[in-house]
Amino acid sequence: MSKTAIIYYNQLSENPQPDELDVLEQAAMVETALNELGYKVQQLPFSFDLQRAIKEINNLKPDLIFNLVESIDNNGEFCYFAPAIFNFLQVPYSGVPLEAMFNTTNKILAKELFRAKGISTADWYNMDQLDQLKTDRRYILKPAWEEGSLGIDAHCVFHGGDTDYIQKLRKYPKGRYFIEELIDGREYNISVLGGNKGPEVLPLAEMQFLDFPADKPRIMGYTAKWNEDSFEYEHTRRTYDFPTEDIPLRKTLETLALKCWNEFNMSGYIRVDLRLDHNNIPYVLEINTNPCLSENGGFYAASMKKGYTFKDIMERVVEDALRMKMGNS
Repeated sequence: MSKTAIIYYNQLSENPQPDELDVLEQAAMVETALNELGYKVQQLPFSFDLQRAIKEINNLKPDLIFNLVESIDNNGEFCYFAPAIFNFLQVPYSGVPLEAMFNTTNKILAKELFRAKGISTADWYNMDQLDQLKTDRRYILKPAWEEGSLGIDAHCVFHGGDTDYIQKLRKYPKGRYFIEELIDGREYNISVLGGNKGPEVLPLAEMQFLDFPADKPRIMGYTAKWNEDSFEYEHTRRTYDFPTEDIPLRKTLETLALKCWNEFNMSGYIRVDLRLDHNNIPYVLEINTNPCLSENGGFYAASMKKGYTFKDIMERVVEDALRMKMGNS
């Protein structure tokens, strides 16, 4: 008897931007790999019509759901609705569990949990704490819920002494944005892959900002990720070269990535984004749960660097999905 799977992805808006359209490429890649693993696959969009999703799942009775839902109605704060439904129906699904998804999707909650779990993270301020900003520091304005650097670019970086900029921030709604101290050092993306043998840290990727002018913030914003005609896109590179003198640092970062995995009860695949200060002390920026799987994404690149095929990745992600059924570890 053949196995069946549903790939759920976020229903696209009427005029989707590149960050939205990317999920279609991921869905096609996942379908091909699942076919190779013996699954008959159906792709379906996920929206606010939760009753429709429940009926679809009950009618199709899939052996597996592959969760590619990144947002609903292009709002990242609703992405946990999908695993909530899958969890409620007790169907094995790919990626991180519901609780881990919720705890990391809200960036403010995630940072509070980082501190509680002994994971270093940059200082941050809520929108009603603007008077506490230090005039000699640089900061970055971030949305509290969004992935893919949506809403983040050079215009979000400012100095704590910029009273005009701070005055404008007073109009921003509390709870939807926050202020983070900018750690102006080396940046790493660390992918972790699960499976029956436990989590594995994939080759560490350093993001390099080449020939950036002194006044241009060295950040992985929306432009650097998605605007292929931009200076930021052209001059941001991913490298896996680790100098010999950085071997102890590599061990530190690998240990930190595994701590993030274990403390947040992850499964499937994640990416930990962090920065180093000038003393090489790492600060976790965020845990990207169920990160992009497309060929231009960091998780795919790290997997290929390790020598895995996309089918290898999918096999291990499916292993975790089936192992985590009914909440069993």
